Amino acid sequence: MTQPLNTASSGPSRTGSRIVADPDDISRALRRLAHQVVENVKDVTNLVILGIPTRGVPLAQRLAKNIGEIEGVAVPVGSLDVTLFRDDLRMRPSKALEQTLIPDVGFDDKIVILVDDVLFSGRTIRAALDALNEYGRPAVVQLAVLVDRGHRELPIRADYVGKNLPTSLSENVSVHLSEIDSIDQVVIHSANASTEGTA
Repeated sequence: MTQPLNTASSGPSRTGSRIVADPDDISRALRRLAHQVVENVKDVTNLVILGIPTRGVPLAQRLAKNIGEIEGVAVPVGSLDVTLFRDDLRMRPSKALEQTLIPDVGFDDKIVILVDDVLFSGRTIRAALDALNEYGRPAVVQLAVLVDRGHRELPIRADYVGKNLPTSLSENVSVHLSEIDSIDQVVIHSANASTEGTA
């Protein structure tokens, strides 16, 4: 069973936002997830990690680095854009495609771990599974997320969870990472707060 993060909360603010995880929390969560992957996968030389843009990519890189440090191997890591495979594509504003980068080793017959920042409805992961079929046929596909906020609309469950974070549908969850946002933190926004970069 995944243990929860030790959360650092600043409490409700005047903007309706509160920090529920700080840089140390996120770092500890990723180290713990790396140990769980090593324990479950056994042969990490057969492992490929793919991040879902945007913030799933740096999370995938950090996870691969942590696993590599534990096992003394280089874990192939890449990115998988799911934009064109979303079932709500026509209902969303147009956006530029993100990068898909498949490691040179490919992932046919390998264990693939998809990495995303927030698991919510499950529709992004469904799209990722469809996208995978365009590039190869992995032996096993697993899912790692930093935050699981519930409210699933599809029967999708993460294998590795940094933090289970109960939320209401009126709230939004933002994951900020230093590679993109210059800071590591997880923030819950109320409905009337700014929700840029939320999931």
